[in-house]
Parts: sequence; structure tokens; C-alpha cells
Amino acid sequence: MTVRTRFAPSPTGYLHIGGVRTALFSWLYARKLGGQFILRIEDTDLERSTEASVQAILQGMEWLGLGYDEGPFYQTQHFDRYKAIIQILLDKGLAYHCYCAKEELEKMREEQLARKEKPRYNGYWRDSQATPPDGVQPVVRFKNPQHGEVVFKDLIKGAIAVQNSELDDLIIARADGTPTYNLTVVVDDMDMGITHVIRGDDHVNNTPRQINILKALGATLPQYAHVPMILGADGQRLSKRHGAVSVLQYKEEGYLPHALLNYLMRLGWSHGDQEIFSLAEMIELFEVTDVNRAASTFNPEKLQWLNQHYIKTTASEQLAPILGEQLAAQGIEVCEPPALSAVAQAQAERAKTMKEMAENSHFFYADFDEYDAKAAQKNLKADVLDALRQLTERLAALPETNWQAAQIHDNIIAVAEALDFKLGKLAQPLRVAVTGSAASPPIDITVELIGKSRTVQRLEKALAYIAAL
Repeated sequence: MTVRTRFAPSPTGYLHIGGVRTALFSWLYARKLGGQFILRIEDTDLERSTEASVQAILQGMEWLGLGYDEGPFYQTQHFDRYKAIIQILLDKGLAYHCYCAKEELEKMREEQLARKEKPRYNGYWRDSQATPPDGVQPVVRFKNPQHGEVVFKDLIKGAIAVQNSELDDLIIARADGTPTYNLTVVVDDMDMGITHVIRGDDHVNNTPRQINILKALGATLPQYAHVPMILGADGQRLSKRHGAVSVLQYKEEGYLPHALLNYLMRLGWSHGDQEIFSLAEMIELFEVTDVNRAASTFNPEKLQWLNQHYIKTTASEQLAPILGEQLAAQGIEVCEPPALSAVAQAQAERAKTMKEMAENSHFFYADFDEYDAKAAQKNLKADVLDALRQLTERLAALPETNWQAAQIHDNIIAVAEALDFKLGKLAQPLRVAVTGSAASPPIDITVELIGKSRTVQRLEKALAYIAAL
């Protein structure tokens, strides 16, 4: 048997991290067992589905590297198939038309609640011989078995049993003829040969209903694994205030895709005390049966820590285009030199996100009009004027071919020793002069990357600033 899993988001909003984790688990399971991973867009909610949401899903999957073997399939392209299945169920007496008006259903619900009963459809039209009322477009309901129970082994939650008497006859087609979620999901899983359904546990109550429809159609049942939800630090369901934003916003904020995947894999799953996983390790070690049954808590600090680790350990050539995108988003025009890869390498130890790296790298590509006030007040003072002047002269005389960190460092040391300065007393004013602030990579590397002409120009500007004090 070839394992076939699927990710089936609804394009009614952004692709959030809960959905991404489900997609990741489905993708890993298929990859681990040499199976196939299918992407299905469940867009039958015509009022709420948008093309923008579809594109956000596709772009998010591409950014994360969660490639699919088949798809994307769109449910709206399969309406004829759904209608044919509904007709088969009607013809076999496994479904029926229900003419209950909305007001009748609401009254039924109120009476059941008053009797402290579970609200549910009472099955009035299930075997009714009554004449259908004029002018009423009926819905179609599935004839759920009235006896016995549905038993299935959830790969995460364990054995689950539900009495059929607890399940009412759910609607499988609306009055306008459009199929409902529980019908379309069943038909698609059956037609696509899905062997393992890995999805959020908010769907666990749908599973017994879907199993009964699958049995009615004579389909092979898939195995189910319901992934517990993700909570915020306050124990509430994850929302925007906790960080449940579009996955593409994590890209915009400068997170690396592998860092996000690594974090989401560890959110409710573990392999001993290991925290860092390569993609190959994820595929090799992941077991869906090892996913924790309890809900997980989203920790943005942990995600940021992982992201910083991957920034430090990712080749600067791979970081370069990401840094370029971030700088462009911040309005900085990148005209090399310095090479983006060199800047990324210099800044890697100091950035938690690529957005932060870009924010700290403006001075490499754009001149600044003002100094950081505190940094200038502390470092650009009269007592360093002569030292900065001498350093400016030495750096201006340094040939372009020798404009390298080692030679720059030697010149800084030479001026400091000649004036009996501690290195920091000269290096920090130099840093403020050429970057505008008190923070940068090592000053010799920083000056090399800024380049000779721009460094000298900025030093001359700093000398004029100090002289005017």
C-alpha cells in the first residue's frame, strides 16, 4: 500500500501556523514512508473563499518547501462528482430530502435545550410519507445508522468510540444543491485514495459521521490522526495576539523557513532532548504516533531562539537574497559592494531575525544624516578629535588593494598606541563616525565592508561635527 496523505486548507483566510503544523506532519509522514502528499483547496464556501487566500496558501507552502506530489486540487471543480454521489445515496435510500423550515429547526432546538437534551435534528423527514410542502427547496440529509457504534483507532488519541444514537442525520447538500463539507471531504478522500488523514482535533467530532458515509459508499477507510491544538501562553486558543498570523508574515518578519518548520515539529512532538533537526532528521525521526495528545503552547521566544541559531549556521550565500529582500522592503537600495553575503556573514552573530539584520545594516548601503544622540554625546568628543584626524589620514593613504580588515586593524592599533589610547577609546568613536550608532560587527570588518571612499567621507564629516561642538 502506498501511503497517501493530504493537506486540505479552506481559502477563507490566511494560512496560519496551526495549519502549517498539520501540513508539516502530513508531509513528513508521506516522505518518511515513501508515500505521496496531496494539496487540496477546499473552496466550496463560495461566499468566504478568496483568490488572495488561495495564493497565500500556495506561496506559504512554497516558502516552507512543503512540496506536494499532486495538486493543488480545487473542490469547486468537482461539483458534478459530488452531485452524482448525493444522487447515488438518494437512489439507495441512504439519504433523503428534508423540508423542515429554518423556524421549525430553531423551535426543535429550543425545545430540546429546555428538556436539557443535546440539540439535534429529530429525523422527521427520514421515513416520512407526508406530502412535501409547496415552494420549499429541500436539503439532503444522510441517513446515519441508528444503532451500533463507530469505533476507530486514532493514531494520536487512541481508540475512540461513538454511539450512532448520538449522531443525527447531517445535511450533505444545501437547499441550493451545493454539497456540504462532510460530504465533499468524504468523496475527495475516497477518490484520491487517501490512506491517512492527519488534521486538527477540531475535526474529531466529524470523523464518526464521515466514517459512516464512507461505509455507505463502500469505500476503504483511511486511518485518522487528530493533532491537538496550539494554545497561547495564557492557555487560550491561539489567536492573532499570540502570534497566530499568516505564515507569510513570519517571512516578512525575517524568520527562516527551516527555523519555523523545526519549531513547529517540536511543538507537541519530541525526540529525547534534541532541539535542532535537519530536514533529513525530521523525515527520519518523525512518528505521528509520538505526537503529544495534549495541546501545545506557542512560545515566540523559543521560535526566535531557533531562528537565531539558523541565521548563525546558514551559509551567508543563502542568507544574502533574504537580506536583500528585507533591505528593499525597508526602502534601502542595495548597490554592491559590499556584497550582501559578506554583510550577512558579518551580521549573523548579532541578529535574531533577518528583518533585524537588515535594520542593522542600512549604513552599509545608505548614508545617514544624524548620529544616534547618546552614542554621539558619549563618543564624538573633543578628546578624540586628533586621534580621529590621524586615523582618517592613515586610512585615506591606505591603497585600495590593501583595504582589508587586517590592515585596517593595524592602522587603528598604530594610532591608538601612538597616542597611548586604549583600543576601545578609538574604536568606538570610529564606529559611531562610520555607522551612526554604537553597535556594529567588529570595527575592522565594518570599515572594510563600508569601503574606503565612504569611510573617509564619513570620518571627515565626524571631524567637522566634533570641531563644531
